[in-house]
Amino acid sequence: MIECISLITKNYGGIVKLSYLAVVLSAALVALSPLHVMAAEKAIAPAPEMAAASSPSEGKVLSSMNASIYTYMELEASNKKRFWIAAPTTKVKVGDRVRFVESMVMENFNSKTLNRTFDRIIFVSAATVLK
Repeated sequence: MIECISLITKNYGGIVKLSYLAVVLSAALVALSPLHVMAAEKAIAPAPEMAAASSPSEGKVLSSMNASIYTYMELEASNKKRFWIAAPTTKVKVGDRVRFVESMVMENFNSKTLNRTFDRIIFVSAATVLK
């Protein structure tokens, strides 16, 4: 390998030697760095909001409004906590119990259609009215 470096240096000068060394050192730093391990662990372990995003949730409809292709619903959880969801257009009325699977949580979401900003809203792929 040293002969190879010497041969390259003789033929192409110091620039190639520096480029080769830069590549070797970069590869060594990547291999020795704990960052790629941390990145892999982070990719495997879901973030808390992602873990919540896959669990079904439900609530009682306090209010609803249709806009564009969404139905915005203010729900009350069993612990009396109020929150908003946006689902594909769904026929609901006040008092209905709705079950949904969280897809994406948005903070300070501005709906131009409703001319309103929601502090926190959960966009869901579907909402089912429970019987």
